[in-house]
Amino acid sequence: MIWIIIGAIFLLSIIVQAVLKSKIKKYSKIATGLTGAEAAMKMLQDNGIYDVTVNCTDGFLTDHYNPQTKQVNLSTDVYNGNNIASVAIAAHECGHAVQHARGYAFLKMRSAMVPIVNFANNTVQFVLLLGIILLESFPSVLWAGIALFALTTLFSFVTLPVEINASARAVRWLDGAGITTYETKPMAVNALKWAAYTYVIAAIGSLATLIYYITIASRR
Repeated sequence: MIWIIIGAIFLLSIIVQAVLKSKIKKYSKIATGLTGAEAAMKMLQDNGIYDVTVNCTDGFLTDHYNPQTKQVNLSTDVYNGNNIASVAIAAHECGHAVQHARGYAFLKMRSAMVPIVNFANNTVQFVLLLGIILLESFPSVLWAGIALFALTTLFSFVTLPVEINASARAVRWLDGAGITTYETKPMAVNALKWAAYTYVIAAIGSLATLIYYITIASRR
């Protein structure tokens, strides 16, 4: 049964990614008055943030905010794009910068978890595999792997309010700054909504996998 659930989540993830790419492509054809880079810099300034830089990075949908370096990194298409998709994505990433500046609790929690989660990600598969191999003689190894995986699952769920809040800040600013109109605001909301779905699916998938490993360990 658990494999059916995991398979369904995997299929749903593929569908969500495909729809997201389709939405981005569609809304990239709707022109705005600013590029993604210009929108990002304006949103930062409007929020009184002057110590964050806006940079161009390679890749597709590789956009992210780095709180350690205080950099909003936008993919080339978003950085240069003069369209509703680009400004929505740029505003979302700046939403994280605003969270950082305002001390948003879930972002602080997420940032504090990064070192331990990086360690967990680098070791969890090895520990889980070893735990399954040694299940009969050393069941504690598998439980250690489950504990590591639980940390990554918790991280996925802590990420959800961070992403949803950043999108909410982005939509409010785009509307208040007059960058989106009555016609284009729903487009920005829709694009960011589908982007958020990818995090929701990832969190659910991680939880389902965690339950699977717990089931294996509990059967001993």
